[in-house]
Amino acid sequence: MRDTFVRTLIEEAKKNKNIELITGDLGFGVLKPFYEALPDQFTNVGIAEQNMTTMAAGMALEGKTVFTYSIGNFPTLRCLEQIRNDCAYHNASVKIVCIGGGFVYGSLGMSHQATEDIAVLRTLPDVTVVCPGDLVEAEEATKAIANMLGTCYLRLGRGGEKRVHKKIDAFRIGKAIKIRESEGRGRTAVFSTGAILDDTTDACNELIKEGYGISQYSFPTVKPIDTDVIKNCAKNCDYIVTVEEHNVIGGLGGAVAEVMAEYGGKARLVRLGLNDQYCVSVGNQNYLREQYGMDKGTIINRIKEMMV
Repeated sequence: MRDTFVRTLIEEAKKNKNIELITGDLGFGVLKPFYEALPDQFTNVGIAEQNMTTMAAGMALEGKTVFTYSIGNFPTLRCLEQIRNDCAYHNASVKIVCIGGGFVYGSLGMSHQATEDIAVLRTLPDVTVVCPGDLVEAEEATKAIANMLGTCYLRLGRGGEKRVHKKIDAFRIGKAIKIRESEGRGRTAVFSTGAILDDTTDACNELIKEGYGISQYSFPTVKPIDTDVIKNCAKNCDYIVTVEEHNVIGGLGGAVAEVMAEYGGKARLVRLGLNDQYCVSVGNQNYLREQYGMDKGTIINRIKEMMV
C-alpha cells in the first residue's frame, strides 16, 4: 500500500502544486520518488510529529493540501491535540497518513501497534476516516482525499497486501463496496475495514464453498459510515460480522453497532477484533491476527458456530 499511495500522490501533486507532503523523518526509501520528482512540495520536519501537524495546519490555512506521513501511532495519538485543535477545529485540509495500521509493526511491540486509532480519530468532529483494504482501494482513497476539503485520516497497511479488487467503479468516500453475495445456509453479511480484507476474503471464499450464504462488503470509509448498507443488511440478514485489525470498541464494529442500535432490524451483530486489550505478544502480523482472533480460521469458525 505504501508504494501505491506514494505513486498516486505523485500523480495528484503534479496536477496540483498546492499538494504538499511532510514526513516526520521516516519513509525515505518509500518517499524517495516523491521528493526526487517534486522537491519543492516535500518537507522533512524531523522527529517532531506535534510540530509537523501544526505546521501542516498553518500551510493548509494558507491554501495548501498537506499530507503528513509517519508510522503507527506517531502521526495520530502522539499529536492528537494538534489534530483536534489546529486541524479539525479549523476544517484545515490536512491529510494524516498512518503507515502500519493494526499489527503491521507487531514485532516492535504495542508502542508501534495502531489498534485504537480508528476509534480515537472517529470521535473528532469533521474528521473523515479512511481505511482502504487493498491496493485498488488505497489508490482510489488517495485520489479522493487529495481532492476534498477538510481533515482526513488515511490508515494504510505497509506492503505485500493482496489485491482483492480488479477495479472499483465510482469509488466514493462514505460508501461501502460490495464484493459478492451468495445464496446458501443462513444469511451472513461480513463487513471489514483496512488491510484485513485479505483474511476476510479468504474466509468468505471457504464459507461459500461449504454452502454458506455470505454477503461480503469492504468499508474503506469508517467515517462517514455507509448507513444504507448497514440498514439493509440488518433488515435482510441473520447476522452481521465485522472484522477489523483494531479494538472492537469504537472502530468499525462500534460504528456499525451505533447504526443498528438506532435503526433496529433482525440481524445479530458479532464483532471480531482486539477485545478491549493491549497486544502483549510480539510477532509478525499474521501471527498476531491468529493470536488475537481475527484471522481467516477464526472468522470461519465463528460464523460456523453461529449457524449451529
